[in-house]
This record gives sequence, structure tokens and C-alpha cells, in this order.
Amino acid sequence: MEEIKNFLNYKFVFSDQVNIEVKTIIVVIIALFATSIALKVTRKLVTRKLPEGDKAKFVSVFSYFKWLVYLIIFLSTLSSAGVNVTAIFAASAALLIGVGLALQTLFQDIISGMFILVDQSVHVGDIIELEGKVGRVVEIKLRTTRAVTVDNKVLVIPNHLYLTNSLYNWTENGIDTRENVTVGVAYGSDVQLVKKLLLQAATEHPKVSEEQPPNVLFTDFGDSSLNFKLVFTINNSFEVRFTQSDIRFRIDELFREYKVSIPFPQRDIHIIDKNK
Repeated sequence: MEEIKNFLNYKFVFSDQVNIEVKTIIVVIIALFATSIALKVTRKLVTRKLPEGDKAKFVSVFSYFKWLVYLIIFLSTLSSAGVNVTAIFAASAALLIGVGLALQTLFQDIISGMFILVDQSVHVGDIIELEGKVGRVVEIKLRTTRAVTVDNKVLVIPNHLYLTNSLYNWTENGIDTRENVTVGVAYGSDVQLVKKLLLQAATEHPKVSEEQPPNVLFTDFGDSSLNFKLVFTINNSFEVRFTQSDIRFRIDELFREYKVSIPFPQRDIHIIDKNK
């Protein structure tokens, strides 16, 4: 019995102010084990009746929250056992500052990921545009969001960019989006014929919505052209550039058929011979 008592009272001395007994270490282990069980029970009780989507989000956030709880329990147990926790922080202050600076961006990503999961500003399947890059979201994690671009490349987005940049969610209001194609025609062209041909090019395309008919806007009198914008609705904005390309091909074909000219800038160059 005396040997066990001596073993439990054995101290690991790290400095004059920091020393930990074996029994304190055992108490900390028991406290962390009990905390682990309590957290598992809490997670099961909370997620028991949640939908699968909300359950996955809660588990992701909870997995990081539990480490904070472990840290609090660890420090509280040490303090209750008489260990000078302040001295531990003072001894490791430089290390903690270095680690904090190194993990600053990581914490920003995690906090941003929590915001995304909680406020549901972005969902899997949404088409987003961030810093000029467009992709369909395939996975949202606490640190990063993964999206696949139209070129089938994986775009890994650190979540903190959502807080520091403007995010465009193309499908926030539904899968239908309004797109457009602009074109200029020569002065003197029949503008009503141009409007008719533009509408024909759009309505003939199978991916342009019939429920929301396309429209043509006469946008401006340009320097060398009459400018028009063809506006249409599609239900797959992820492939918008292919749809726009098809419509441009058709517009060029119709304009050639009906003799509608698309002008190009022309400049007159005057050469002055100073020798004369």
C-alpha cells in the first residue's frame, strides 16, 4: 500500500513552479474519459431526430467543438488538482503565440465553415462564382469547399474566402438563370428583322426555357454599330457558355441568310509626306 501511495504521489518536475503528480495525471485521464462518454451521449441525443443533412452538419461542427471541451476539462482538472496552470501558460507563451499565428488562417477557415453550415448560404449542388472562378459545389467541409468546374477540374476553396470576397451563388433562387448574348449590327439595318432573328436563334435552342420566353433589348447606338442584347433563361447555368456559343453560331447563320451585316471597327489613316 505504501508503494502505491508513493507511486501516486510521485512528481514530474518541469520547473520550480510546474510539477505534476502521477495521481493528477490519472485524474485527468479519468476526467477526459468521462467527458468523452458524455459527449458521445450528447451527440446521439441531439442527432437522433435530425434529418440526415442536418445531422451531418451538426456532427461536423460538433467534432471541432468537442476538442474545445476537452481543453477546458483538461485545464480545469489540472487547476483543481493544484497544478499552477498560469505557470504552464507563462512557460509556453512563446510557443502558443507561434502556434496561434501559424493556425490563424486555419481557424478562419473553420469559423467560416461553421457559418456556411449553419446559415446554409451555400449547398451541395449550387453553382458558385468566387474570384472569377465558377464551379458546382460537390462537398462542404469545415475548412474547405470543393467544387468542380465546367472543365471537370476540382476547385478547392478555403472557407475564409467567403468572408473576405463577394460570393455569387448562381442557383440561390433556383436552377433557372437569366443569361444573355450581345451583338452589334451595321447602321441602316432593319432593327425589327434583327429582333426577329435573335428571338428565333434563342427559341430554337433546346436548353432555352419555353416558360420564360427570350427577349431582345436595343441597348445602345454604338460608335460603329447598333447594339442589341438577347436575354434568355436556361435551367443549367453550369453549361451556359456552350449554350451561348450555340446561339452565336445560329445568329451568324441567320444574319448571313438575311443579309444582316455585323460591322467591325474601321479607321481612316492619313499619311502626311513632310518632304512635299
